Amino acid sequence: MANDPEDISTKTTPTHSRYRMVMAALVLAGHLSVGLNVFAASPLLPLAIDDYDVNRATAGLLVALPLLVAAALGLPSGVLIARIGLRRAFIIGWTAVALVSLSGWAPNFTALVLLRSATGLGFAFILTATGPLLMQWFRPKELTVMNALTTAALSLGIALSVATAAPLAELMDWQMALTIYALPGIAGLLAWLVLGRVSGGTPMTGAGISLREVWAVLRNRTVVILLAADAGILIQYAAFTGWLPTFYNEDRGISLSQAGFITGLLPLVGMFAVLAGGVVALRVASPRALFAASGLLAGLGGLGAFLLPGPALIYPAVVVMGIGSWVYVPKLLTLPMQMVGMTPERVAVVWGSLLTFSGFAMFVSPILVGGLRDISGSFIPGLAIAAAFSWALLLAGILLPRNATYPPAHIPQAPSPLD
Repeated sequence: MANDPEDISTKTTPTHSRYRMVMAALVLAGHLSVGLNVFAASPLLPLAIDDYDVNRATAGLLVALPLLVAAALGLPSGVLIARIGLRRAFIIGWTAVALVSLSGWAPNFTALVLLRSATGLGFAFILTATGPLLMQWFRPKELTVMNALTTAALSLGIALSVATAAPLAELMDWQMALTIYALPGIAGLLAWLVLGRVSGGTPMTGAGISLREVWAVLRNRTVVILLAADAGILIQYAAFTGWLPTFYNEDRGISLSQAGFITGLLPLVGMFAVLAGGVVALRVASPRALFAASGLLAGLGGLGAFLLPGPALIYPAVVVMGIGSWVYVPKLLTLPMQMVGMTPERVAVVWGSLLTFSGFAMFVSPILVGGLRDISGSFIPGLAIAAAFSWALLLAGILLPRNATYPPAHIPQAPSPLD
C-alpha cells in the first residue's frame, strides 16, 4: 500500500475505527475556523474605509482577496495534495489560518490585506484535503452526513463572525477583532499535530495525478454543471455577504450592528439548511430536484434581500436566500464521491476545482458591486447582476444528467479490489 510516509501514524489506523470521531472533530474544527475568518471583515468595511481613506472597491479587497487566493490555489492544491499527503496539507492549512491572528498588529492597509489573504491559503488546503480524508475514514453512507456537518461548521463560523464583528469592534480596535477570529487556528494547528492521522482505508497513492487525468475529470459533463452551479450561487452569496451590511446601513438607514445581524442570518440559517440538505440527500437519489428547488429559493430570496424596503420584509427574504444558498451543498460535495471510478485523488481535483471556479467568482463579485456603487452611486446595479447569476443552480437542476453517478465520460475506471 503506497502512501506518503509522513501521512502514516506509528500505529496503522483500522478502516472505519472509532478514532474517526476524533478525525471528524478535527475536520469540523477546521471548517469552523475557516468560516470564522472568510467574511469577518465584511461588517467592518465602513470602518476600514474611514480609517484608511480608501474607496469601496479597494476596501472590498479585505473580503475579496482571501477568496482570490483560495481560488488560485484550489485546483493546484487538489493536485498537490496527492503528492505531499494529507497530514502536510492540513498543517499548511491550519498554519495559514493561524497567521491571520497577526491582523491586530498590521501597520497599514496593504499589510492587513496580505494577512487576510492567508485565510484563502488555509481555505484551499483544508477544504480540498477534506474530501480524500473523509473517503479514508468514513463509510459511504456516512459521507453525506459528514459533508453536511462540515458545511454546517463552515456556515456557523461565517454566521458568528458576521453577526459579532461590529459589536466586537465597539469594544476594541476593529483590526484586533479580526485577530480574535483567527485564534482558533493556533489551537487547531496544535491539535492536528498531536491528534491528526490518516487511515488505511482508501489511501491516496502518493504517486500524484497526471494532467491528462485532471483534464479528463474537468471536462466531464456532470462536473462542468456542478462547477457552474456552485459558482453562480456563490457570486450572489459573496456579493451580498460582503456588501449588504453597508447597503442596509447607507440605503435603508439600519444601524451597522443590526445590518451585520441581518446579513449574519445567511450563514446562520444556512447551518440548519445544510443539515436538512444532508437528510434530504440521503433520501433522494437524484440531485436534480434538490438543486432546482434550492436554486429557486436562492434566486427569489436574493431579489427580495435588496429590493424589499424594510426589515419586516428583508428578514424573511434573507432567510429564504440562506436556505437556498446552502441546502444543496451536501449533495454537491457527495456527488463526485459517488461517481463510478472516482478515487480520492480525483475527488481532491473536483473539490479543488469547485474552490477555484467559485473562488474566482466570489473574488470578482464584491469588487464589482463596490465598483458599480462608486460609479453609479447605488448598490442596486451590482447587487442585481450578482443576483442574476444565482439562477444557475436552478438551471443545473434541469440540465444535470438523470443519473449523475454514472461513470464519468473519458475517465479510466479505477481497478476493482478483486482485479
